[in-house]
Amino acid sequence: MTEQGSKVRVVVLGGGTAGWMTAASLIRLLPDTASVDLIESEDIGIVGVGEATLPHIRGFVEKLGIDEAAFMKATHATFKLGIDFRDFGRIGESYIHPFGSFGEEVAGIGFHHYWLELQRQGRAAPLGDYSLAVAAARANRFAPPAQDHTLASTYGYAYQFDATLFGPFMREFACRHGVTRHEGLVVDVERDGASGDVAALLLADGRRIEGDLFVDCSGFRSLLLGQALGEEWEDWTHWLPCDRAAAMPCTHETQDIRPFTIATAMPAGWRWQIPLQHRMGNGYVFSSAHISEDEACAAIKAAAEGEPLAEPRILKFRPGRRKHSWSHNVVAVGLASGFLEPLESTSIYLAQMAITYLIELFPDQGGIDPRDVAEFNRLVDVEYDRVRDFLILHYNATTRDDSEFWNHVRTMQVPDTLADKLELWRKAARIEKYADGLFFDASWIAVYVGQGLLPERHDARVALADPVRVAGALERLRGAIAAEVAAMPGHLEYLRGEAGRLAPEDALAA
Repeated sequence: MTEQGSKVRVVVLGGGTAGWMTAASLIRLLPDTASVDLIESEDIGIVGVGEATLPHIRGFVEKLGIDEAAFMKATHATFKLGIDFRDFGRIGESYIHPFGSFGEEVAGIGFHHYWLELQRQGRAAPLGDYSLAVAAARANRFAPPAQDHTLASTYGYAYQFDATLFGPFMREFACRHGVTRHEGLVVDVERDGASGDVAALLLADGRRIEGDLFVDCSGFRSLLLGQALGEEWEDWTHWLPCDRAAAMPCTHETQDIRPFTIATAMPAGWRWQIPLQHRMGNGYVFSSAHISEDEACAAIKAAAEGEPLAEPRILKFRPGRRKHSWSHNVVAVGLASGFLEPLESTSIYLAQMAITYLIELFPDQGGIDPRDVAEFNRLVDVEYDRVRDFLILHYNATTRDDSEFWNHVRTMQVPDTLADKLELWRKAARIEKYADGLFFDASWIAVYVGQGLLPERHDARVALADPVRVAGALERLRGAIAAEVAAMPGHLEYLRGEAGRLAPEDALAA
């Protein structure tokens, strides 16, 4: 490390979403601790197409002091209340995974136990009727949640934005706050002979960029962690066989814009619809072992809404993660660390998660503590493994047998960690508890119930309650949710009323 009293010199390799999120976070949240240089090349493109995000991105934007309206305007963003999954459990059925809760806990017993008992008696409406986020999404309405403990506070929101605009927005922000950007291609990685640490990166024009800590945001190439340090990749294709995406932007009608993402199951994967201010993002995430690229492109062209703005573009990826995301003095963030397909919009969250842990475990001038490295790797691995299991659930919890792809994912052996979660749900309608991370009870319940995986038993205490009173309470909740939704403006109406969030060249701004 640098001498006592000076800042830790951080070198970020790679721009795009992960690189500029990392650089901006370090310079804003550790201004007295770190100096930040970022190396990127205009010759290297970014993977981004349309991005749907999770509510955690709001905390990221707020913590860095970014104005939400300016961010949305720059990235042509819309609001997102959840994801509408279609044809996953069985063809013709759908459900919304909301950014919010279902009902509320009563007497220490989760709402879903009461719902399961009434459903058993034939007295319950569909589970989604008891979620304000689901009801608002279905009605194409939006208003920011209340900041209190009322029904209007029981949901959150995220954004749907143009990923090709997010990176440049973060670059301008980061550079304005003190990040030094270097344009150039890295041609060699110089390592210390004794420690094996990276000492400097050599650019094609002869420049040499030294650092104390290097953050690898070079995408799937993983130039530092994967190539230079040889950190092994753990492949998860046997559980998540989708390894391609055919992405195609289209026009969309502006009479209405949905405040949610749609994921529709297809014979060899699924396709997305992500409504932005200026266009509709479409794509087919598929398994190349079950359908050809040409067939996938033809399928998305046939299924997409709106007029195509470009021909389908093929993106290739490998699901999995590095065995270790921090090795020596190199930390990988984003695709250099791991990749999980975009079924639950987790890509930006996983980068944000790694950045958060890096800041919490950031080394001081005394050097990198191996205990911090071990803890970082443990935390990152836990996050990736949990998200992996949640994604596998969407494929495995199905009755579909109409294609080789669905037969494979329905009958495959799932990871032991997911098998344990499934057993806990089937036998007791319980969700594994954990304090931090992603996808808590409501998320798992939404998928379990939405895809028809009902448990054999639930909490026996709910049978002690008067079913007529419980049914009445649930009906009153439905009525209160309907009233809240009726008072909300339409999503498009809300966007137009908040003109500072609209890109001026957009049709929405008219």
